[in-house]
This record gives sequence, C-alpha cells and structure tokens, in this order.
Amino acid sequence: MQVDIIKQVRDTKPLVHHLTNQVVMNFSANGLLSFGGSPIMAKAIEEVEQIAAISNAILINIGTLTSTELESMIAAGKTANKHNIPVLIDPVGVAATSFRRKAIDKILEEVRPTVIKGNGGELASLVDIKLEAKGVDSIGKGNLDEIAQRVSEKYNTAVIVTGETDVIYVDNHLIHNGTGHHYLTSITGSGCLLGSIIAACLTTKASLKDQLITAVSFYGLSASYAADQENVHGPGSFLPVFIDSLSKLPQDLTKGA
Repeated sequence: MQVDIIKQVRDTKPLVHHLTNQVVMNFSANGLLSFGGSPIMAKAIEEVEQIAAISNAILINIGTLTSTELESMIAAGKTANKHNIPVLIDPVGVAATSFRRKAIDKILEEVRPTVIKGNGGELASLVDIKLEAKGVDSIGKGNLDEIAQRVSEKYNTAVIVTGETDVIYVDNHLIHNGTGHHYLTSITGSGCLLGSIIAACLTTKASLKDQLITAVSFYGLSASYAADQENVHGPGSFLPVFIDSLSKLPQDLTKGA
C-alpha cells in the first residue's frame, strides 16, 4: 500500500463519473467524498459524453441496469477511451439474467476497460466457468486465481475478484489481499463503493499495480478498523464509522493494532 496514492487523491480531488445503480448512489457518493474524491452521478444520454470528457475516471456499474442506461454507459466509456480516461467496469449480477450478460458483452465490445472488478460468480460468468451465484452474490467456491487470469486474458485488462481474500491480477502478476471484515457482506453496496475508491486511485501518478493494491488493501483495512471500534455492535452501527475511517490515513488505522 502506498500512502502517496491516497494523499494524491486528497490533493487533487478527482472527479469520478458514476454510471451506477440506484441502490448505492448515496452510499457511494458519501464514501468517495470521505476518501477524498469528488463524485458525479449522471446517466442521461444527453450529457454523459460531456461529463465523461471532463472527468478523471469513469465507473460503470450495471446493478440496476435499464436499456436506456446501457446506451449511456457505452457512450461514456467510449468518450473516456478517446480521452485516455481510466474506466472501471463492475458487472454486478451479470450471471443472474441473460439481459445483464448481453449488456456486459456489448459494453466490453465497445469500451476498453482499465479494470474489471466483481465477485467470483460474476467474473466466472464472463469466462464461462461454472461458479454458483445467487442474484448479485457469489456463493460458490472456485479457483479465483484462475478466474482472474482468464478474465484478464480475455479482455486485456486488470482484474479484481473480491471475496474473503481478494485477488488482483495485473501485469501478469497475481496479488492477494486479506484485509477486510465480514460486516462488509452485510451492508448494501460495499463492493460498489470499493469500485469508486479504486476509480479515484486510478487517477494518480502511480503504477496500475500500486493503485489497485492501495485501493483494495486500504478499503479492507478501513473496514477492520471500523469494526473494532467500541461503538460498533453490528452492520448498522458499523456503516457510519466505516465512512469515517475512509477519511483516515493507513497509519491511523493501524495504531494500537
């Protein structure tokens, strides 16, 4: 983890254009603001190209996808590619329906991602590996290293597979992250907010490998720190403390550990 990456985010306050799902907009916005980025939520086809062009990173998340939004996501992604703006794609629930799968296939045909992030079930679906999923959740056990590598090779992109141990595959290297807390699985949108944090880190002057390791490990460290506070007794009390923890620096999260 590189503290300089987090400091760069807070110095520059990068504008992250979210084309994300309705369930997590407020949580994602507040979490990114706490971390140091600047969120904008915009999916109207009439403006997405303009907003994408002035943004520092683009996040495409299909959690509550509609046909109209699909057009906007592709337009924003293509604009980002044109201007060399990093793009993170989160194929939420892609294994649940043929509509989502066809939508992701279309997005990935027309948009070049910097990173694809998702849980094991979602990313296994992209490379036709059988791994049990329930709605937007991955509940099966599989070789996440293999899934990450195959998705990376198929789409020529860095990959993050989230789970009890996160798997990062970038520049032909596998990296594992064990930071985190099980409360993250009991709140809505924890994976979606991670996408926002990663997108903000993609705007910094660091290697892609360091950007991804920093974002994922800091996010997990923030969760474990929040869960350990005396006033946290479960997922409900965890949530606001976790938002607070995202505003800290890594050394503040490990004091007394």
